[in-house]
Amino acid sequence: MYFTNEPEHIGVLRTTIHRFIEAELPRDKARRLDREKTFDRDSFRRLTELGICGLTVSEHFGGNRDLVAAVMVIEELCRRGTSLAGPFIHCAFYGALNIEHNGSEQQKEELLPRLLRGELMFSYGLSEPDVGGDLASVGTQARREGDEIVINGVKRWCTGARFADYIYCLTRSDPEAPRYRNLSFILVPTSAPGIVVTDIEHIGLRYAETCDVVLENVRVPAANIVGGEVGWNNGWGMLAGPALDIEKIEVAACALGIASAALEDAWQYSQERRQFGKAICGHQAVRHSLADLRTKLHACRLMLYHAAWLADSGRACTVETSMAKLFITETALEAAIASQRIMGAYGCAEEYDMERHVRDLLVMPIIGGSSDMQRNNIANRLGLPTR
Repeated sequence: MYFTNEPEHIGVLRTTIHRFIEAELPRDKARRLDREKTFDRDSFRRLTELGICGLTVSEHFGGNRDLVAAVMVIEELCRRGTSLAGPFIHCAFYGALNIEHNGSEQQKEELLPRLLRGELMFSYGLSEPDVGGDLASVGTQARREGDEIVINGVKRWCTGARFADYIYCLTRSDPEAPRYRNLSFILVPTSAPGIVVTDIEHIGLRYAETCDVVLENVRVPAANIVGGEVGWNNGWGMLAGPALDIEKIEVAACALGIASAALEDAWQYSQERRQFGKAICGHQAVRHSLADLRTKLHACRLMLYHAAWLADSGRACTVETSMAKLFITETALEAAIASQRIMGAYGCAEEYDMERHVRDLLVMPIIGGSSDMQRNNIANRLGLPTR
């Protein structure tokens, strides 16, 4: 394992998570869970007993907020795939972090204690069949009927909708209001009548199915408007706030963890595989490739934790999180493919983890805002004219 110098408490937590993964998620189990597109709920429950779901919530609400440590947990978990990192993100980030930042006092009181214990998980209901990056154009309708909200529409790429307790659903709540002032987030229980979930076959991130979710006259209490009454038609501010910046570093942390595991596998393989009378790590082409990968992933780690530190400090960090998401996901994919080449045909076989590493990393430059979206963010925020 290879780490930068880091605060002692984070180093201790990293070691704890590493030992947990070795005990709870051996390689053969991780491969089986990936094939079955699921995760081990008992292992996740034991993981949450370490208190990690409080890393995104302030002490005022019973947590121990430390986004740098939370990002480290994602990175470390992803060294053995996403089967525990995914549920952790659905609980601590999609759930706890959003509710603390955006929820009403009633929602915080009711949901945060359960989220801190790892008892609830959220799924994002953001994208739609015709809406990806342009989330202000969502068409899913939410209308008021007395003390209820009635929702109709289709959400796409709702990863985890089958195991989540709530869909954190972005809706168009006023068809007449101006753009950006007509959106609301609604907490939609996945058990609500009128919800139909359909799986989408996909590569990568197979801790769960990703899904289409059809909502047909789904009724929820008005108390489920995220933020309460003041949240009605104010969803854009919730979307464009800290959670969006933090989502970018969540994805970057996943990519770095997976790429680090890919490099470790190639590093070890290069010392065991012998060709032309010596271990292949003795051949300069392989040796230089491995050295380059170490260097690039070290740069990724520095960029990731700088962005996490900025976010944790409450500083403006949209440029830095976009840079981190762009650079780390693209570099991680490059690193995994280079590591796969070092392992040759074995790197393509399902009995080795490398095949999964590459599949998982193929999607990283796309999810959480594509690489081109991040390039636009960087250029726009730094004032580069469009004409």
